Parts: sequence; C-alpha cells; structure tokens
Amino acid sequence: MAWNCDTDGLLPVSKAKEIILGAINVVKEIEEVSLDDALNRVLAVDVSSPINVPAYDNSAMDGYALRHEDLTNTSQFQLVGKSFAGNAFSHRIEPGECVRIMTGAELPKGADTVIMQENAEVEGDSVSFTVAVDKGEAVRPKGDDIREGASVLQSGKKLSPIDIGLLASLGCDKVEVYRKIKVAVFSTGDELLSVGEAARSDRIFDTNRPMLKAMLTSLGAEVIDLGIIPDDRALIQQTFERADQEADCVITSGGVSVGEADYTKEVLDEYGDIDFWKLAIKPGKPLAFGRLKKSVFFGLPGNPVSSAVTFDQIATPALKCMAGQLPSSGIQLQAEANSVFRKRPGRADYQRATFFTNDEGLLCVQSAGSQSSGVLSCFSNSNCYALIEQERGRVEIGENLTILPFSSLIQSSD
Repeated sequence: MAWNCDTDGLLPVSKAKEIILGAINVVKEIEEVSLDDALNRVLAVDVSSPINVPAYDNSAMDGYALRHEDLTNTSQFQLVGKSFAGNAFSHRIEPGECVRIMTGAELPKGADTVIMQENAEVEGDSVSFTVAVDKGEAVRPKGDDIREGASVLQSGKKLSPIDIGLLASLGCDKVEVYRKIKVAVFSTGDELLSVGEAARSDRIFDTNRPMLKAMLTSLGAEVIDLGIIPDDRALIQQTFERADQEADCVITSGGVSVGEADYTKEVLDEYGDIDFWKLAIKPGKPLAFGRLKKSVFFGLPGNPVSSAVTFDQIATPALKCMAGQLPSSGIQLQAEANSVFRKRPGRADYQRATFFTNDEGLLCVQSAGSQSSGVLSCFSNSNCYALIEQERGRVEIGENLTILPFSSLIQSSD
C-alpha cells in the first residue's frame, strides 16, 4: 500500500529505507569468473585458504641465517652457502655454521634466526656479529599471514584490488561471484537533449542519465540505457514495460513531482505498486519507490543535485543489498560548525560541505555555499554532507553536526 504523502506528511528517510529493503530481492544466480575479471564483483561463496601463506619459513630481510643457540657458544661462524628466493640452500646447517640469505628466501633446515647484514662482519668464509638478537629474529614463519584452512573472505564481499592480490596469493585463478544486477535507466521530458546534440535555447542537456550510468557502473551493475523518453504516455508505458522485462531495477529521473506535465506517475499508478512518492529529504523530496511486475523502481528527481543525493543515500544501499553485498554503514563523524547552516525543520537535509581539522586539532565543517538543487558544481567544492536532522533548524557557528564524508561514488579520494 502506498504511503499517502498528501495526507500523512512526508515519509521519513529511515522509514523509506525500511520499506525499500523489505521490497528488494537479492540475486541468487552464481557464475564463475577468472581472477582478472573479478574486480568489483560480489563474492558468492566463503573462501578458505587451501595453503599456508607463506608456504615455508623465510627471511624478512637480507642477512645471515643461523641457529640461535650457537650464539652462546661461538663468536665466529663458518659461511657454508647461500639461500635465494626460489633457490634455497638445500642442506641442513650444523653447529657454528651460517648461510647468506636474501629477503623471501626459505630458511635453511636447522636455522631459526636471521641477523641482518648490517650487523655482520665478514672475512672470507668467517662471519661474526656485532649485536645480540632474539630467537626467531627476522623470520617470517610458515603460515604467518594465513594458515591453511583459515577463513579468508566472506560471501557478500565486493572484491577490491587487495582482495584480488589475496586470492592470487592462495593460487586461485577463478572465483564464484553473483551475477551483476541489471539496472535500466532512462530520463523523461521534452526539454532534454542528449550529450552531443546541438545546444538549443529552449532545451537543457540530460545531466542525470550519464551521471547515474557512471554511478551504477562504479557499483558494478550492468546498465541498460534506454535513453530519453518524450512526454508521451504510450512511449513511457512501453519503456517501463521493456525495462521491467530486462532489468532487476528501473531508475528514471524527472517526472515524479506532483503537478508535472508528464505521464510517469499516471503510468506507474496503473502498472506498478508504488510505496511512496515523497520523502522527507532535502534535496530530493519528489522521490518515488515501488515495485513493478518483475523489478523494483526508483523515480529520482529531475534536478541534478537531488538526483545525485537521493541515488547516493537512498538507492545505493538498496542496490548493494540486491547485488548480494554484505550490509555496511558509512562513516559518520561529529564536527563543529565553522559557518552558519540555514535550514527549516521538516526534512533531513544533506547539505554539501567541507570538513577539515583546524589549528587546534578540532574537526570542523563549513558550508560549501549554494545548496540549490540545480548547482551540481557544489560537489566539486565540498568533501562531505553535513547531515542536519529532520526536526532540526538553523545551525549556528560552534554547534556540533554529523558529517558524512563522500564515498568514491561521489568524489575520487585522489
């Protein structure tokens, strides 16, 4: 049953997230991909190590391998060979002997300690040492990083470059992942131009669709681009029907505000089960969510900032869950307001802002300036949201604020 915002007020963000997570289905299909193709895919099975890492005791530095107990009996050691990574010394060392060893090389049989080369004095085949060391010094034991049979990665983990390296260290050349979720995207409106078309004084370029496609790609989704759909009821309905057949999720931008001269809401009221049309969030009040026959639907606002914020804060957690990712909470910090933040009670406000540490080491935040929902460039001058709670009003200098540092979906950390 839809949340009737006209009579019951705007839907709180927390309630909206609860409704959305209760409506989505997590993908079940699993596919095997090569390690080269596994980046940003979601792991579908737990991974345990089939081997010890490292596979053998090895040296943490260039030096000399020996038996620690011999250090109490002699000051001169006989150099009997060398051990290199991939070409180990093959014999057992005897009392009073040592072996020249390189970083990563296997520790010779009988040896239990390595003394770095800077603390050794060498004369021909005779070696003496200038410092005392503990047993096991500079030795990386077998399985020190990962023990055979140990749990390494959990199902639901989105694989990072480090995860790829970790799997490679186990000898994994293939990995089981969930299939990518399919997301259909289209914009509505006679006023829109596609990028590359000639500019017109009575038209605007479609900002949202390229932005949303890029965000979805960053999330690891398979994007189905259905383009710009004119304000034509039949075409809009045909597009929804096609999107519903091909995708797990359908995302539109524009056409969901009450009173707009288009047919999106009218079509969805007939074709889908819409849970809510308005949300107590700023920017982004005209946000729709519901279920179509085979997919779920997000109707994002037409203003670019509103579209970006609602996708980032509302749609993204749902899409990650749909893709099989483990739930995670974003970073939230407390900072002192270094400028006034203007707001009226009634909606949770995600204002664009900049956080920094002042000369006294205090975490501070200041407004990025214009909070207009049409000024997309404000993201370039900010690094976080200043989250001002729904019932809170104007924030004065010196008051505490919750800040949400931008994720890589919004802004590169480089």
